[in-house]
Amino acid sequence: MAKLDPTKMKDWEIAEAAEATMKTAYQLRDEMGLKEKELFPYGHYVGKIDYMSVLDRLKDKPNGKYIEVTAITPTPLGEGKTTTSMGLVQGLGKIGKNVMGAIRQPSGGPTFNIKGSAAGGGLAQCIPLSDFSLGLTGDIDAITNAHNLAMVALTSRIQHEFNYADDMLAKKNLRRLNIDPRNPAMGWAIDFCAQALRDIIIGLGSKMDGFMMKSGFQITVSSEIMAILAVANDLRDLRTRMAKIVVAYDKSGRPITTHDLEVDGAMTALMTKAINPNLMQTIEGQPVLVHAGPFANIAIGQSSIIADRIGLKLADYHVTESGFGADIGFEKFWNLKCRFSGLVPNCSVIVTTVRALKMHGGGPKVVPGQPLDTAYIEKNTALVEKGVENLLAHIETVKKSGIAPVVCINHFYTDTDDEVHIIKERAEALGARVAISKHWELGGEGAIDLAQAVVEACEETHHFRFLYEDDTTLKDQIARIATEVYGADGVSYTPEAEAKAWKVQTDPELSKLGTCMVKTHLSLSHDPDIKGRPKGWTLPIRDILIYGGAGFIVPVAGAIKLMPGTASDPAFRNIDVDVTTGKVQGLF
Repeated sequence: MAKLDPTKMKDWEIAEAAEATMKTAYQLRDEMGLKEKELFPYGHYVGKIDYMSVLDRLKDKPNGKYIEVTAITPTPLGEGKTTTSMGLVQGLGKIGKNVMGAIRQPSGGPTFNIKGSAAGGGLAQCIPLSDFSLGLTGDIDAITNAHNLAMVALTSRIQHEFNYADDMLAKKNLRRLNIDPRNPAMGWAIDFCAQALRDIIIGLGSKMDGFMMKSGFQITVSSEIMAILAVANDLRDLRTRMAKIVVAYDKSGRPITTHDLEVDGAMTALMTKAINPNLMQTIEGQPVLVHAGPFANIAIGQSSIIADRIGLKLADYHVTESGFGADIGFEKFWNLKCRFSGLVPNCSVIVTTVRALKMHGGGPKVVPGQPLDTAYIEKNTALVEKGVENLLAHIETVKKSGIAPVVCINHFYTDTDDEVHIIKERAEALGARVAISKHWELGGEGAIDLAQAVVEACEETHHFRFLYEDDTTLKDQIARIATEVYGADGVSYTPEAEAKAWKVQTDPELSKLGTCMVKTHLSLSHDPDIKGRPKGWTLPIRDILIYGGAGFIVPVAGAIKLMPGTASDPAFRNIDVDVTTGKVQGLF
């Protein structure tokens, strides 16, 4: 393969060139030590892994080292977590380590909007790019269909209960659930950023066209079913969780579940292939598992427990990715994913960039599609000095878990030595290892220092601990996350959220669940416009959702919504197909 230059080529052009010499799924299978029937091929270069066979066969094999990748509070363009995850996997490969990675499948929302497909970038990517970005093996479609099947069951049941008396329902083998159409617990799902579908009216027409009621859509990756895929340990666990999804409430306020609607089995049937992780590879040929989805601001945002369990059995070093900053993605990895899996990480990599720290230090906004202000391109140590406080907050969060933090300075060619020195000096003073990594520009060769720092961190003795215990009340869980992770002075509740919190805390089953916060990823606070390390503020909780199947309560902070919007200059304007070769162009 000819030398690829990311300073002169677009990501999709680099991916296309690398794909010409990539390994087949069968080569990856043999190198990983999989048995022939443990790989379900989807074409020549992508496959699914039979997780049950692998985990049963290797159940007595010790786990490898477990490495989590998170970041500082990002700009709207992100700080390169996936790029760093791929670069670290490649860097560990360069120093002779048996390594695998696990990343999340991209959502169609950002892929066709402003952020891109999240395959990494430059010379640190997951390939084949088109497969990765455009539906892969159908996992997200399965989640969309399972989610919407629950809504079909709910809305049809409301219609039948409204139209028929009890004796007629009995003849149709239905019992009256007394569903309150004014109090649904969920809406519909679609995997695009479709703001026009946030709030809708359904059931217009005659009584045969459904019951007229308010409804709405959320983006598929925020569905509770995506969360269940991320945290389920096996198919039995997934099946049990699917039955506990709360779809609505009856007129006395009792939850109506998918089990009550007798749709949980059919929903699980739609997920039987999706539960097997997808096998892909880095540009340099290391295996990568792609499973579960993004958006840790409105979802759990983790690569799956099943993918991690496979990686830890097949490799000596396994790198897994969490969404957005350590306040969101790492916090959920720490207090939810690790609690569900029982797995204990050896270190956490915190990705930072000079560009983002300048923004947090008071520099101009980073706006997608617009050139960077000169404050980001020219040397400006004053902005870095102020902005580094954001990084320090995330280091402190990781240290509270007992995990060794490694700061990765995702190096841009515009970064100066003085700017980098400030970051390194302040982070090391707080007890973190620091590595400068040029994986975007140089691939695995540029990530060797990062890889060596991670290997050293993995040898440390650590004392992992959760932020809260299983019996901590919901409001105390929220308060600890708000004050000890976000840096808030306290928490406030709307009357509706207060009532729901009281209901959760007094319910014997719900009171045992963890907390999965919904909060902007663009600030440590609830306000995306407040940068740096905010002081003197209160976290406002406006609503509380119950994800009984996933096993957590979802407090909603600020004005954030479960359905993002599409921007005025979305990525889909640049995506096309070469009709001669059939290759997709323009993805990033």
